[in-house]
Amino acid sequence: MRLIRRLSIPLLVLACTAVPVYWAFPDGLPAARSLAIVLGWAGCGLLLASLLLMLRETWLAHWLGGLERMYRWHHRVGMAAYLLLLAHPLALAADALMDSPRRAWQVLFPSTLLGPIWLGWLALLLLMLGLAATFSTRLVYRTWCWLHFLLGIGVLCSLLHVLLLGIDEPVLPLLVLCALLLGWRLIGEDSARFARPYVVAAALHASDDVLEITLAPLARPVAANAGQFVLVAFFSGAGFRACGEFHPFTVSAVDADGQLRISVKALGDCTRRMQALVSGVPARVHGPFGSFLANRPAARQLWLAGGIGITPFLALLRSARLVHPTTLLYLYRSEADAAFLSELQSVAAADRKLALYTLATGDEPPNLDLLLAEAGALAASPECYLCGPPGMLAAAVKTLRRHGIRPCHIHFENFGFR
Repeated sequence: MRLIRRLSIPLLVLACTAVPVYWAFPDGLPAARSLAIVLGWAGCGLLLASLLLMLRETWLAHWLGGLERMYRWHHRVGMAAYLLLLAHPLALAADALMDSPRRAWQVLFPSTLLGPIWLGWLALLLLMLGLAATFSTRLVYRTWCWLHFLLGIGVLCSLLHVLLLGIDEPVLPLLVLCALLLGWRLIGEDSARFARPYVVAAALHASDDVLEITLAPLARPVAANAGQFVLVAFFSGAGFRACGEFHPFTVSAVDADGQLRISVKALGDCTRRMQALVSGVPARVHGPFGSFLANRPAARQLWLAGGIGITPFLALLRSARLVHPTTLLYLYRSEADAAFLSELQSVAAADRKLALYTLATGDEPPNLDLLLAEAGALAASPECYLCGPPGMLAAAVKTLRRHGIRPCHIHFENFGFR
């Protein structure tokens, strides 16, 4: 099953690329023109695969190995599609260059400004702007969303470009599929129509900048487990002015009545605004996603949490007693930032299988080699589960590899969804 999930996305991308190329494969044309046609259809197929990989459907994420993996492939496939489509007109110009340089220039830049060729260039421009926004981490989220939306418009323009050239097959099925996928994402998912309705039942501060929010379902609740995450959007109400954006939050507890608890750390404009949440505010929930702590093997375990990264481990400790010996290293900047510290200390005092080590690191990166040695955390080659800021994750992986821990025994999940 693990191998099937590992190959699921590559096979999906291969199928989306191969089908249109096979359908429209040229016969009896010069080599450069044949290459141009293959590049164009392969690029369109990759665009279709990229759109499939941006959907936030629980069943699809489960089949394809997780939402974070889907989004990582979404970025790669989108970039590959852009490069192939950029090479498409160059190959056409190379074919025309056999006749004359003037003919090649006319192929690239025809005199008719409203023709299908210029629509193709518009598609490439929109794809380029959308991709530039995708890899920009400094843009405001809402601005990033609007610029990223240009990718979808560019996809439709690229297919309309082919349609206006008089090629109906296989462009019509591709055009319909792409339009449906864009509509599904924009109308159904981004507008929260497909998300489950919830309401804030309680909001309590776990530390100075961490708020634990209890969400009560207004319909059938999502079936979340400890260690999974959900996408949540809050909306204005009860004296609260919301940003209405979906953000990923790890589930910190799943109550018997279907209520979810999530912990929100003030990291950006929207999450800082969420610190003022009160009971009665409406919310929508997508999910659940992820399998970070699922199917853990019967072995000694090391949990390394940084800041708000404590939440998946907290959810697991709240749901059941530990079965295997576990060392939990909890790092935070200061005592004021140590969310749920007293609760963790109470759990560790009551459960002999849990060894809890905590450290206030301040603004300096911690000495992970020293911490791991003091805790005896690497005895018996444990399964290692990491959750925290990207910098901590990167440093922890390097440290664990240096101590002989194989990559297959290091598990982590991050929320790089831009």
